[in-house]
Amino acid sequence: MSVVIGIDVGGSTTKIVGYTAMREQIGMLKVEAADPVTSAYGALGRFINDNNLSLSEVEHIILTGVGAALLSKDIYGIPTLCVDEFEAIGLGGLALSGKKDGLIVSMGTGTAFVRAGKEGITHIGGAGIGGGKNVGLGAKLCGVKNFRSIVELAEKGNLEKVDLNIKDISTAVISTLSPDITASNFGKMEDGFSSADLAAGLINLVFQTIGMLSVFACRNEKVKDVVLTGTLTQVKDVRKVFDMLRQMHGVNFIIPQHAIYATACGAALSYLNKKK
Repeated sequence: MSVVIGIDVGGSTTKIVGYTAMREQIGMLKVEAADPVTSAYGALGRFINDNNLSLSEVEHIILTGVGAALLSKDIYGIPTLCVDEFEAIGLGGLALSGKKDGLIVSMGTGTAFVRAGKEGITHIGGAGIGGGKNVGLGAKLCGVKNFRSIVELAEKGNLEKVDLNIKDISTAVISTLSPDITASNFGKMEDGFSSADLAAGLINLVFQTIGMLSVFACRNEKVKDVVLTGTLTQVKDVRKVFDMLRQMHGVNFIIPQHAIYATACGAALSYLNKKK
């Protein structure tokens, strides 16, 4: 069996996906490590072992992500190439969602917005808001430095204690806005708020900002489908925020299965597409 492996080498996590020459997916794996090089080698070794592969069966390794540049040589003697991360995001997002056209939003440490479709793949912009903001501000606001711990803490929080909603500032009915819509993130800060309330407010701030940037991008690019990918798609309340934005703005937010592996999938598919 001939296998092509795509590896998304991030700053703290590495995602890996394998495909056969017939484009059949054979496995997915995520590995966390402080060092991207260690993470990439460890992920590959474990992936090969877990899927009962031999090194001779791996035809190519396709790297992408911020840590890909640190791996300049063939890995374990296997031909190794690098592919543009935005191309991988676009290809992976479309493949996992089953869409042929849309805005692919990769939510990681920061957020990338990629327009993908029949006319090609274009990086239209990015924002320095994402998991990195959760970690940085979470440490200062809540005394919690681990991303997973911040998310768990947020699940116990009450947004009503920190966020100012439309109903808090107006009793009038506004036809285009629900009374529960956020008027100002962290604009309320009631006495007695807890670190869990702050964590909930922080998570909400990040998702609402990414969501509204996506809405504006869709209007500019004249698309309706937004495919959400990346690590932040695993947060429990992510669908709640984007469902509200869908109802308000008519944008179709999609979180495909295995969304965290989209960029790794796109890396492998970029090579397979060129082999046609």
